[in-house]
Amino acid sequence: MLLRVLGWLLLVESCFMTIPLLTALIYEENDWKAFAIGWGVTILSGVLLTTFVRPARSEMGRHEGFLLTASVWVAFSTFGMIPFLLADNPIGVSDAFFEAMSGFTTTGCSVLLSVEDMSHSIAMWRALMQWIGGMGIILFTLAVIPMLNHSGGMQLFNAEVTGITHEKLRPRISSTAKSLWLIYIGLTVTLIGLLWVGPMDLFDSICHAFSAISTGGFSTRDNSLAFYNSDYVTIVVTIFMFLGGTSFALMYRVLLGDPGALMRNDVFRSYLIIIGGFYLAFVGSIVMLGQVEDWRSVTIYPLFQIISTITSTGLSVCDFEAWGPFVLALIFVLMFTGACAGSTSGGAKIDRMLFLIKNSHNELYKCVHPNAVTNVRINDKVVPSPIVSKVIAFLCIYIMVIAVGGIILTALGLPIVDSFFSAFSCVSNTGLGAGVTGHGGNFDIVPDAGKWVLSSLMLIGRLELFTVLILLTPEFWIK
Repeated sequence: MLLRVLGWLLLVESCFMTIPLLTALIYEENDWKAFAIGWGVTILSGVLLTTFVRPARSEMGRHEGFLLTASVWVAFSTFGMIPFLLADNPIGVSDAFFEAMSGFTTTGCSVLLSVEDMSHSIAMWRALMQWIGGMGIILFTLAVIPMLNHSGGMQLFNAEVTGITHEKLRPRISSTAKSLWLIYIGLTVTLIGLLWVGPMDLFDSICHAFSAISTGGFSTRDNSLAFYNSDYVTIVVTIFMFLGGTSFALMYRVLLGDPGALMRNDVFRSYLIIIGGFYLAFVGSIVMLGQVEDWRSVTIYPLFQIISTITSTGLSVCDFEAWGPFVLALIFVLMFTGACAGSTSGGAKIDRMLFLIKNSHNELYKCVHPNAVTNVRINDKVVPSPIVSKVIAFLCIYIMVIAVGGIILTALGLPIVDSFFSAFSCVSNTGLGAGVTGHGGNFDIVPDAGKWVLSSLMLIGRLELFTVLILLTPEFWIK
């Protein structure tokens, strides 16, 4: 059953691959051959799996849900890297897989020395990979292939969608998936129109809209959005990155006529408070270091960078490293925190941070009042103890994964700061670099073995640890 569903998913990927293929034909680029081959290999594999694999049963349980979810992201990246290997400006296998995994997981790290030297079709494929991965590969398939609603749809939904608990907006999983994707598509189309009105042409508007809504971070320009030097673009993208970091289930309730749901939500209020508090800290640091070049240095630039970081987008309009080590430390905190669960952002998520803070407060209170009965309340609802325990375990494992990744990268020869920052950036799916991979650099300097390590960290971070790490436990494979 896993192989058969994987075949359906590869057919979905082949449909998406026709978009960059048509782009290459429109712009009369030779890379159409690379996409034609990639499309052919992908659709042939999908047809073979769906035609000749006859499953013994049609139902999928929790085990199959975890295994399929992790497998399909690897499969999509494996087939998605084919155009990078066969393009007019080809890159190696390690680089191609890294670039594809970075796209699908919306991390935004890149090994390309110059994005502007790549063809329009490659740029479109990079943007499209992010857009697919932003809302989720499985979630898209649940929306378009209703059969999965009866064969483990809930397991697949829970394994891929970010967050602690997963809210069904509609009675059927496929209906929930369609509702989320309709909001996602609506925001994307709106942003394309707004960017096209500004200094961008239609192609760049589409690519940057895919990047911002998915909180991915790939750009069609080497200098990212700084290339346009446009306050209008900066403000518009800031707003839509913010929306990308908001729970789509919460936006669904607002669209149904309940705007008060936003301010009644503890997580969304915390989202606003964090952005406001860090904005004041950023501005204070910029002023103290004398980095105020114009009014934008203390208004839209720091706000853009905060939202770009907390939503794990990773787009940039200036060199934030020039704002000093204090700002870099704050960015580190934002990368860890992330935005709201149920959004397209990475990081640990604000929801879990609230759980941690409230549970820690309860534990300190019980040190003074040991017989007190306490509980964690979010949105005026008591959170069950097993969920609190799972959140604490998640945060502990999250830190350990970053530590292990950073240590492995130092063993491969990267400087210690770059190693841990890169590992953290990939686990949080932010894509920001520091030092040799920072402003003006990229991840091409990382050795091939390091790129496979970082690709694994991207996958672990996108699927929020348990979906991937559970596959490494012996208990998972015991029937």
